[in-house]
Amino acid sequence: MSLFIKKLFFTSTFNFCLLAVLFIGIQNSSDKRKIDLIISESIELPISFIVGSSFILGSFFGSFFVFNND
Repeated sequence: MSLFIKKLFFTSTFNFCLLAVLFIGIQNSSDKRKIDLIISESIELPISFIVGSSFILGSFFGSFFVFNND
């Protein structure tokens, strides 16, 4: 199995587990806000979901950066 496939599998599994914990954790969240997008606004979402999903997406996409220390 190539290194890229292993990394993709591990990253996807780890971030999916974080997302599952996030969904369980925001069950009783009552503070809701809208996200101001460039074109329009989103629906009202819990603040913890906005912050948590931003962290998870950053973790997923950030795991594919390669740093060379040459």
